[in-house]
Amino acid sequence: MQIPIAGGRPAVQNRGMSQVEQVVRLIADVVGEDLIGAYLHGSAVLGGLRPASDVDLLAVTRRSLDEGQRRALVAGLLPISGVAVAARPVELTVVVQADVRPWRYPPTGDFRYGEWLRADYQAGVVPAAEPMPGLAVEIAVALAADHPLAGPPPARVLDPVPRESLLLASTDGIPGLLADLPHDTRNVLLTFARIWTTLATGTIVAKDTAADWALARLPPEHRPVLEHARELYLSTTYADETWSDALTARVAAHVDEVLTRIRQLQDTAEARRG
Repeated sequence: MQIPIAGGRPAVQNRGMSQVEQVVRLIADVVGEDLIGAYLHGSAVLGGLRPASDVDLLAVTRRSLDEGQRRALVAGLLPISGVAVAARPVELTVVVQADVRPWRYPPTGDFRYGEWLRADYQAGVVPAAEPMPGLAVEIAVALAADHPLAGPPPARVLDPVPRESLLLASTDGIPGLLADLPHDTRNVLLTFARIWTTLATGTIVAKDTAADWALARLPPEHRPVLEHARELYLSTTYADETWSDALTARVAAHVDEVLTRIRQLQDTAEARRG
């Protein structure tokens, strides 16, 4: 059983499309005949790009990238990704088809570029293959969006992701999210809201939609920080983001409340399986 994805066809802004085309051309040039397909996922297909949204792409290849290809992708992405070059951040994940078809959990990602690691890339670090639980969500969204940028439709390239894997991927990422909370508060709060929503409803939705769902179920004292995170997501770039001391002081209690709700849903699901 798959989890449905809320939203329709991609709503990519013109500037984003130009950047997407550049990234796809780069992937095709570097990977060559080993590229099976490239697919859009993330915010662009879950309600549209917001002021600070990444452009999220998934590329599927026939074999693992070699060292030269990894370096070439990083070198090509640095000048077209991120606020440092007055562009949207690009998050590119490359996966070898045989690593996810047939499906297994946790999936292995062959390469990932993300702007949060720009300093590492500039210092010479090259992304390597590693387990990527969150790839389950990326693949599920790419399949549901059905927006090939290169190659055949994703359903001809990728196997469906079982509901159980999507739920595991959501909750397996919680420790990492907690570590990121102090410096990426907006995204972590919205991601926790989406995890809660997915566990409760069986649907993957946009971050602001998840926030709306969670806000309707939170006690009044735990709403203000999520309301602020939602407003930032809809209207504000990271450079213009601000958090008052009063709101910051309420973040920990809000997170405790949401994680309690998430754990209750996990416990209920485990009891049903038992």
